[in-house]
Amino acid sequence: IMILVIAVGLMYALFISPSDYIQGDSVRIMYVHVPSSFIALGCFGFIGIGSILNLIFKIKFIPLMTKSLAPVGCIFSLVSIVTGSLWGKPTWGIWWVWDARLTSMSILFLFYLAYIFTWKFVNNFEKANKISSVIGIIGLFNLPIIKYSVDWWSTLHQPSSITLTSAPTIHYTMLIPLIIMFCGMAMYSLIIFLMRYKTEVMKFKLDKKKNRK
Repeated sequence: IMILVIAVGLMYALFISPSDYIQGDSVRIMYVHVPSSFIALGCFGFIGIGSILNLIFKIKFIPLMTKSLAPVGCIFSLVSIVTGSLWGKPTWGIWWVWDARLTSMSILFLFYLAYIFTWKFVNNFEKANKISSVIGIIGLFNLPIIKYSVDWWSTLHQPSSITLTSAPTIHYTMLIPLIIMFCGMAMYSLIIFLMRYKTEVMKFKLDKKKNRK
């Protein structure tokens, strides 16, 4: 189903949806860039909230979930940065600018790396759990900066076309493939997360058995 949804979304995005009257065909990068950005922010949002709950309630499965989610979000944040750069070149005439949105998105990517490397290089589970939780909570404060940076500062990055508080400013011929692509990519991220979570649970149980012996 996921492959079918992404295939339909790509077909719609590449061949059916219109090109932009200013940006031309480069606007089609949006169909990968925007869903990737949403998923990257969403994943870290869950990691941050999970980290708070983890420190308060100390539920063992929460760090396993956030640990499994981090690489997924990290990949999508990288995709967001790369596609944003590819989109920026024909639109702005330059590959990269230290724009507020781009800079805060890059900081999110660094938070992901810090979170992942903590689990990778800190061997003690409890210590890695505490350090990664602190990283997750601190990184949470970066999310509203990413979201509202285009409103708070003068940036090259265009304002959001889709918000929760108002009707989309994007035409339905572009909105439909964007939604389809988001659904397909969200399904992909969920599948990868579940696979990683299953592996982490098995690893956690094996480590527990080894420690008992």
